[in-house]
Amino acid sequence: MALNINLLHITQFFMFFLLVTLLYTKNINFISCYNNLNISCIKSEKEALLNFKKGLIDPSSRLSSWIGEECCKWQGIVCHNRTRNVIKIKLRNVFISDDEGDGYQSYELSGVISPSLLVLESLSYLDLSSNNFGGIQIPKFFGSFRYLKYLNLSNAGFGGTVPPHIGNLSRLQFLDLSSYSINEPFVNNLLWLSGLQSLKYLNLGSVDLSKVRNHWLESLDMIPSLVELHLPQCMLSNLPLSFEFFNLSSLLVLDLSNNGFTSLFPSWLSKLRKLAYLDLNSNTLRGMIPNELANMTSLQTLDLSQNSFLEGQLHENIGNLCNLRELDLSLNNFRGDIIKFIDGLSRCNESKLERLNLGYNAGLGGTLPDSIGFLRNLRYIELWNNSFVGMIPDSIGNLSSLEDLILAWNQMSGQIPVTIGKLSKLIVLDLFENNWWGVITEEHFTNLTSLKELYISTNSLPPSPPLVANIYTKWIPPFSLQYLKFRSCRFGPKFPIWIRYLTKLQTLTFRRAGFSDILPDWLWDMNWELEELDFGYNQLRGRVPTTLKFKPEATVYLMSNFFEGPIPPWSSNVVSISLSNNLFSGPVPFDIGHRYPDLTDLDLSQNSLNGTIPLSISKITSLVTLILSNNHLTGEIPDIWDQVPILYTLDLSNNNFTGRVPSTLGILNSLRFLMLSNNHLSGEFPLGFQNFSSMITLDLGNNQFSGELPSWIGEKMPVLLALSLRSNMFKGEIPREFCNMTSLHFIDVGSNNLSGKIPSCFGNMKGMTWDPESQRYEGQLNVYSKGRDLLYKNNLYLVNGIILSGNHLTGEIPEELTNLSRMNTLNLSMNHLSGKMPEQIEKLGQLETLDLSRNEIHGTIPSGMASLTLLTHLNLSHNHLSGRIPAANQFNTFNDPSIYMGNPGLCGTPLPNKCKDDEETEPNHQETYHSSPSEFGEKGFFVSIGVGFVVGFLGVCATLIIKTSWRHAYFQFVGYLGDKLFVIFILPLASWRRSRS
Repeated sequence: MALNINLLHITQFFMFFLLVTLLYTKNINFISCYNNLNISCIKSEKEALLNFKKGLIDPSSRLSSWIGEECCKWQGIVCHNRTRNVIKIKLRNVFISDDEGDGYQSYELSGVISPSLLVLESLSYLDLSSNNFGGIQIPKFFGSFRYLKYLNLSNAGFGGTVPPHIGNLSRLQFLDLSSYSINEPFVNNLLWLSGLQSLKYLNLGSVDLSKVRNHWLESLDMIPSLVELHLPQCMLSNLPLSFEFFNLSSLLVLDLSNNGFTSLFPSWLSKLRKLAYLDLNSNTLRGMIPNELANMTSLQTLDLSQNSFLEGQLHENIGNLCNLRELDLSLNNFRGDIIKFIDGLSRCNESKLERLNLGYNAGLGGTLPDSIGFLRNLRYIELWNNSFVGMIPDSIGNLSSLEDLILAWNQMSGQIPVTIGKLSKLIVLDLFENNWWGVITEEHFTNLTSLKELYISTNSLPPSPPLVANIYTKWIPPFSLQYLKFRSCRFGPKFPIWIRYLTKLQTLTFRRAGFSDILPDWLWDMNWELEELDFGYNQLRGRVPTTLKFKPEATVYLMSNFFEGPIPPWSSNVVSISLSNNLFSGPVPFDIGHRYPDLTDLDLSQNSLNGTIPLSISKITSLVTLILSNNHLTGEIPDIWDQVPILYTLDLSNNNFTGRVPSTLGILNSLRFLMLSNNHLSGEFPLGFQNFSSMITLDLGNNQFSGELPSWIGEKMPVLLALSLRSNMFKGEIPREFCNMTSLHFIDVGSNNLSGKIPSCFGNMKGMTWDPESQRYEGQLNVYSKGRDLLYKNNLYLVNGIILSGNHLTGEIPEELTNLSRMNTLNLSMNHLSGKMPEQIEKLGQLETLDLSRNEIHGTIPSGMASLTLLTHLNLSHNHLSGRIPAANQFNTFNDPSIYMGNPGLCGTPLPNKCKDDEETEPNHQETYHSSPSEFGEKGFFVSIGVGFVVGFLGVCATLIIKTSWRHAYFQFVGYLGDKLFVIFILPLASWRRSRS
């Protein structure tokens, strides 16, 4: 027993000795951890951090926790658990901008970075991203952190040269120097990259690499460890087509987007067999996609969008990329159909493709193949703005994962398949701007419970059937839409009741919906907050709801209806209002500028508004478009325009404004379209218009302006495209300086008091030689053509013409005018022009209207005019023309002799004057019948009278004799007529005689 006790004591002593030895000589971890709880951070490192803080500007007090002894507990600081050395500084600005856009900036750190950080010898992680250091250079001493593995300085406002000292960080695995600020850093060389042999992630986005554009790939090839490489927007410009040595075989991610590459698709990319992500978007790559791309079978994301010169047909070999999840080929120049391409993608045993974006390839067309229904993992189909035709295949209903179906802006037609109603996960259905027809019913929407956005419109015209919505009146939709847009789909005549169930709507559009109804009362009670309200081009009546609420920057389009009453007051955050072509009356609200201070576009034209322009419009400083035309507004145009500095379009035409043009209007150097026609404005041509250096359309027609046309118009308005000064009182000559407006495609100075000659340099106006389709712009103008005023709205670019009629111009018509090959209207009528018609007038092959009437032109009509096959309106009357009228092509359709009258020397069809060589040989008067022509005429006259009387008499009498019912009706009518005459004339006469007696 004693032995056992001794052994026990010995054992306990041994165990105690062993434990003490381990604790004090081996310093085991759990005791160390215990000690850590009582040991603060290293003092020298704490002081280094405080010195670092002193150099920073911290407007939001993000570093307010940097006080006290325990620096390891400070925000953004991480210490080693055992040694208590600072190993991580995490000061990334994680805050995002608020609605005002300044919240992000208020949390940005700035200032200078103290080299005291060098004391932190164990630092392995440094993140200063998303701050703003004001363009200072990245500190060179960052290259001295020998244990650094992670360095993130992205979007931190660093500028200047990237220090090559970073190449000393041999343990670095993550480096992000990307910058998207005005202080973009740059590099002089990339040789320092060779020192980063552990680097796996490199992002130099927006760092200026233009100085190394010829050898950037060689420098990167020295880092075989790279897995992820991001070089977007680096101004590289040079993408080698081939590369002999290649050590980047470990790359999984490669982003070379937005660099301005202009080469063909490089062949060396096919060597990256492990690559899963390839982004070359927003370059200028050209040519076709090479077949070698099909060898990159690991690809999951391929983005070649926005290259514009990538072309050719999409081939089925891309179907080898069975791991592909996202394919974006949008905004290129691919052409042909996609049947084989889709067939190739669908041949994978289990296609993983989730996103297919082929949008905006104008030459891409054909029909959508049924095989698209085999890509069962598709979530997003984006085929907008192409040339697809035909119907949507029924197989689209098989894509049970589909969330977005975007087929807008194509040429597809036919009926919309009801199988779309199976897509229960569909969020966006965009079928806008196609040629749909047929009937839309509730079945199309049966299971669309996830739908948030619905856009359908058609451009189909007769004889194609219309697109009609035949939806049950009491239908309750299965979805809760946020965006609803229907255009040219007939829902009417009644406004659909089911709209009231869509309580979360933000956009509501029913344009050209065939409504002929009063807006329902429940519409006033809807608690929507709308971004867009569009009921344009219907026949809706009554007053517009004023209780509707709108989101910031909302738009309201109610044009071309029968709405009435005063201009409705809505919430002040509406920015665009179009109420044109309605029955609104009363004045423009006097407080409109206070009511809508953020308004950018206001169109109240074609109503019955009266009164003056309210002065409060000057408060709408962001106004871009103001259209008040075709109303009954009066008074002078107020002098307030210096307070709306970005006004782009001003249309006050067709009102009753008087007085002079206000001087502040000339301050608007941003003005592009100014229409003041059909008022009672007076004075000389406003001097302030010299500031209109960017003016595109200027219309002062039908007013009372006077004085001479200033020569500076041609110098100060060099980009003017359309000018109308007709029906005023301008005098003097047409300045030759007008010829400086070489882009001008329409000029009308008719019905003034202008004199002198037509400047021959008008033939230099190149605007009348260009293809109108290449010069598209939105503008409108009243054009006097073909004998009447025509309003060209949004298609003014199609009118190329010169109108100088109704003046006192003299001299000959300049032959140079025939250089204007695209001119379609030439009106020089009612002047004193002389000489001959231009000999080469046939060069005006696009001419539709030619009016040279009431001048003093002589000579013949040029025979070449017969080649003007587009000519539809011609007037050559009241001149001194002579000779034969051409008798070919269009001249065979001019059957109205009045267009040639007043030219005694003209002959030929349609005039009664025959040309001499058309006169028939005189008849032989020595025939056996001796009666003279006059005798024959007299006898024939009397004979014809006799025959006519006999035929007429017998025709009536024979009918009455043979047809009993006609005879009874005739004599009944005669009797009735006799009775009426007796009552009207005989009885009053008899009564008068009795009264006299």
